[in-house]
Amino acid sequence: MIDDWDGPDDPDNPRNWSLAKRAYHSAIPALFGFAVTFGTSVYSPSVSNVMEDLHVSRTGAILGLTIFTLGLGYGPVFSAPLSEKYGRKIVYMASAPIFMLFTLGSALSKNLAALLVCRLFAGLTGSPALAVGAGTNVDLFPPHTRAVTTSVFMIAPFLGPSLGPVIGGFAVQHKGWRWSQWSLLIITAAVFLAAIPMMETYKVEILRKRAKRRGLSSSLGETHISAKKAVMQNLVRPLHMLITESAVFFFSLYVAFAFGVLFLFFAAFPFVFQRPPYNMDTEQTGLLFLAIGVGASLGGVTGIVVDRHMYQKHHRHAVSSGKGYAAPEHRLYSAMIGSLGLPLGLFWFGWTAEKGMHWAIPAAAAIPFAWGNMCIFIAAVLYIVDVYGPLNGASAMAGNGILRYTLGGVFPLFTIQMYEKLGIGWATSLLGFVSVLMLPIPWIFYKYGPAIRRRSRYPTAM
Repeated sequence: MIDDWDGPDDPDNPRNWSLAKRAYHSAIPALFGFAVTFGTSVYSPSVSNVMEDLHVSRTGAILGLTIFTLGLGYGPVFSAPLSEKYGRKIVYMASAPIFMLFTLGSALSKNLAALLVCRLFAGLTGSPALAVGAGTNVDLFPPHTRAVTTSVFMIAPFLGPSLGPVIGGFAVQHKGWRWSQWSLLIITAAVFLAAIPMMETYKVEILRKRAKRRGLSSSLGETHISAKKAVMQNLVRPLHMLITESAVFFFSLYVAFAFGVLFLFFAAFPFVFQRPPYNMDTEQTGLLFLAIGVGASLGGVTGIVVDRHMYQKHHRHAVSSGKGYAAPEHRLYSAMIGSLGLPLGLFWFGWTAEKGMHWAIPAAAAIPFAWGNMCIFIAAVLYIVDVYGPLNGASAMAGNGILRYTLGGVFPLFTIQMYEKLGIGWATSLLGFVSVLMLPIPWIFYKYGPAIRRRSRYPTAM
């Protein structure tokens, strides 16, 4: 009977692989995450061209962004159970070609209905990279070293939206809107080829194959529930935790709002910078999104620095005191720091653009905003997984993902109307005021987290 590793030094255990091998297996999901999230924003420069080519309204054209983003949010409901039953690698290798086929369909679409259907299924089939990637990182690294890999893994999906408008802007201006989809197809194909040498990292699947090779029995995988029940469980439990667990609700709401504003910028930047006094073209506007990439990278670095100089100190103290890990609240330092970045960036952007200051000044405001966004996201992921453990933590993050991508998809739909009615300064300030209201969330959980955790309806891991 094989139900566990042969020992702590078992070479088949992914946590015992060489650092280079683990880095490769961590980098591939991150690159898939980059490609998929690149698919959200690479479409944004296409809106005007889609309006002209397919003869649709602006809102109809923006739906191409919204529907893809919603697919990313709800796709894990289907893909997560598959990874638990069949392993991580097959989900990556099976979903990516289907994602590329629907991206090809988007590029060849002759009407809005075909475009929206293809974009929806591209989002659904691209989402496993985001959902299963977190599981791959859990397979490869123990909890106390996970902050670094989580920070690096989260940078890639943030770089996707920041680089999408850059490449999409050049492609659309010179080749037309369909090349926004061709560029997505090319990038995904390159990542897919790089992923072919991947090995399986999921413990259950590795041990199941080992038992088969040795001609031994194994109880692993025998208790799998039906696919229908698995899908319901992966939808109902995340939504239940989102509603009933205060930690899940408030951090998901905070992260989802910040994510929604990030996607709102896909519509806000063209509205602001392609009009007087800036009068930029599509290429120039796309380049401005590099500021978001800079801010997200700085946020990832901040997460690593905070882990090295703050969290690890508490972790070592906890271990020396006979405890397994430091309290989850020590994961929240980067969120507390980053909570200041959101309102700073929003007020800065709104009023410098309203006054028509040099383009570099409002564009630079995206740096503190993206930095704060990234800091909050990293801390929220680490905190929730520490609190609820791998199983319920995954469900909590699935609920977070549903809300995050729902707001990310919906916010661009009302951006233009809000900016036209309120003006650049007050429209962005409205978002800034909401971010100020949410600013205390990580601070409150840092202080009252233990008491809140004791009232949880779900077992907490720490």
